[in-house]
Order: sequence, then C-alpha cells, then structure tokens
Amino acid sequence: MTPRTTPAPEDQYTAAPFIPEGTLTLPALREAAAGCEGCPLHRNATRTVFGEGKATARVMLVGEQPGDQEDRQGKPFVGPAGRLLDRALEEAGLDPTDAYVTNAVKHFKFTQAEPRKRRIHKAPTLREMTACAPWLAAEMTVVEPELIVVLGATAGKALLGSSFKVTEVRGTVLEREIHGHPERLVPTVHPSSVLRSDDREAAYRGLVGDLEVAARVLS
Repeated sequence: MTPRTTPAPEDQYTAAPFIPEGTLTLPALREAAAGCEGCPLHRNATRTVFGEGKATARVMLVGEQPGDQEDRQGKPFVGPAGRLLDRALEEAGLDPTDAYVTNAVKHFKFTQAEPRKRRIHKAPTLREMTACAPWLAAEMTVVEPELIVVLGATAGKALLGSSFKVTEVRGTVLEREIHGHPERLVPTVHPSSVLRSDDREAAYRGLVGDLEVAARVLS
C-alpha cells in the first residue's frame, strides 16, 4: 500500500487500527494508545492521556478530554477540575480511588496564540470523538463498570449521540446500549463548569447531588 502523503479526511479518522489484538488489558491498551495517530490531535499534544484506575472499578467516570495539566502529566483529572471532582465524589459517598476515570478524547485539543503563551482548551469535534471511540469502547470492555457517570455534554454526545443535552437528563439513571453492551449511566456536568460558574457553591451542590444518585445506584 502506498503511504499516505496527505492527512486523512475527517470521515476517515479512527483509532481502530491501533487497538491491540487478542485479550484486552488496561496495560496493553495504555501502551498501544501512547502511539495512537488515529486523528490529527496527536500532533500538537504532548502525549496520549489514557484512563486511570482499577480494572475492577464499579464506576467509570467519563469526561471530555485532557486539559493542560493532564497533557503535561499524562494522567486524567489531575488539574483543578479533578481535585474538585474527587472532593465531590467523597461528599457523595463514592470512593475516588475505587473509580476508573477517563475521557472521551485522549489528546489535548487547544489553541495557542504564540509559543510560550497559555494553551486554551478547545472542544473536540464530533469526528474527533468518533475517531477516539474505539479506545473508550475497549476500556469499557475491560472494566465492565456497573455504572458510568457522564461528565458534561461532550462525554454525553460521545456516548449517547449528538442530540444529548446534559441539562435535560442530569441526575437521572439512563439505560442504554453502548458499544454493543447494556449500560446504566448517570449524566452530570463536567467539574470544570463548576469552576467557571458565577455561583460556584450552587453549581458544586448540584454536582454532588447528581453523584449521590450514582452512589445510590451502586449501594
């Protein structure tokens, strides 16, 4: 096959060829994902940011994409939003150390006016989310969570389709077939939206309330 000399069109973006064959494990997936070039986002990101947590975790939390600090450290939810999420999980009765946390997109997408300037988060497109979907599907296959907590609109669209609106279904228990498997999901806002809120305390209480719904499902 002749090597491609021009970037693949968006409708051909996919991480599928990078998924390892055979029995899937989290270490094998993480190693393979480090070399993923399924869409152009890998070109500017520092590294792939794969999920973290136990393969036996009962709950999987799915966010949008890595942020600046996650991109630099190579781990999901290690910035301010991640610290807020850990606090909200504990307050809701969920152990953060017993959760698997990941993102719908594994590379940091950003804009940057000049080198050395701050990198500004930019939301991934539906094509980019679709391209990265094989990684999330593989994580779900390995972990087999009892419940998925959907963090924000982008994660919701990646899992439930482009018509998803977090404001319409947050704090409810949904039952859907995702990547060929029946799943229970509780959508809520992304913790970064709490940090941006004009009334941060009210937004935080709303996040904790939604996570309490998740805790009751698992109790």
